[in-house]
Amino acid sequence: MVAKKRIYLDHAATTPTDPEVVEAMLPYLSDVFGNPSSIHSFGQEAKSAAEEARDKIAALIGARCEEIVFTGGGTEADNFAIKGTAYANEGKGNHIITTPIEHHAVMETCKFLQGRGFEVTSLPVDRYGLVDPQDVKKAITDKTILISVMHANNEVGTIEPIAEIGEIAREAGIYFHTDAVQAVGHIPVKVDELGVDMLAMSAHKLYGPKGVGALYIRKGTKLISFMHGGEQERRRRAGTENVPAIVGLGKASEIAQREMDAEAKRLISLRDKLIEGLMERIEHSHLNGLPTRRLPNNINVSIEFVEGESMLLNLDLEGIAASTGSACSSSSLEPSYVLLAMGLSHELAHGSLRFSLGRETTEEDIARVLEVSPRIIAKLRAMSPMLQSGT
Repeated sequence: MVAKKRIYLDHAATTPTDPEVVEAMLPYLSDVFGNPSSIHSFGQEAKSAAEEARDKIAALIGARCEEIVFTGGGTEADNFAIKGTAYANEGKGNHIITTPIEHHAVMETCKFLQGRGFEVTSLPVDRYGLVDPQDVKKAITDKTILISVMHANNEVGTIEPIAEIGEIAREAGIYFHTDAVQAVGHIPVKVDELGVDMLAMSAHKLYGPKGVGALYIRKGTKLISFMHGGEQERRRRAGTENVPAIVGLGKASEIAQREMDAEAKRLISLRDKLIEGLMERIEHSHLNGLPTRRLPNNINVSIEFVEGESMLLNLDLEGIAASTGSACSSSSLEPSYVLLAMGLSHELAHGSLRFSLGRETTEEDIARVLEVSPRIIAKLRAMSPMLQSGT
């Protein structure tokens, strides 16, 4: 009996490490093991590799290499940006502007600061998950010190008007941070065009290793260190650098810069085929997020009269991996806070399903999902008390 091919469609949660990335990392896991802070040749070899990676990351987002600080991942980068800016500028004000659809790394950090005397304004989003730049402008007060709006939403794929918000922030003289974890490496991201002062990214979202990320900090941005100890990263982030992972992030950035445009076109074609097929074959299904201004690989749908968890389990039995939203919330039985903020009912939010495509996704994979999904939905609806009660 031939085993069915397993299909991975959860790239928004994490991506497989690219073979080129693994190959680039291997020497720094064994032979080139020096501490980058050491002045002897072993240390300087490691330092040179980390600086080369820094250059590649800077090139990907249009930054200067000295504006890139390595972190332990996207969550740390977001924490660094928000806490570092808040505490460095609390003499000027204590007001932060954000949105209700941010990743937990931003939401929970803002909540932490709120419990320590900072004021947080969470702006509304429309039914597509889009924030209105004019709402940002209206929310600014003389105490506002930071605006934090994600570049692209991890659940529904909506791409936010970051450049317009960046212009508003610049005119008001307010620091602007964006969580670009889902965007970097998948769509063009240039810090000057966006007008951001800080930008967070994570390696494992762009086919690099887990446990490493970076924070872009525009030269002149006033923020205090998040990690204390040694003088690594120009005294911005203490701790011995994870050179193998940093090399991996650099290589992943190089590959993304080389292949991003062609890959985005390929994924958009597959994405739209899957969206169209699901809408045609499954009655009472709804696309969440903007139809076009969305990440090339993101499909998020709500399907009436079924629960997302049941759909996931049945898809997994067919060898298809997807999700109902953020991997950071996968253990929660609560409906997606992103979808609720967009105005969906609890029932629709509970019936959400996210497919996020990747480099290894094929036409055959999409065809398989479109073959299997209607059958699964029909089976679940036949057992659904919601459908039987007519609610």
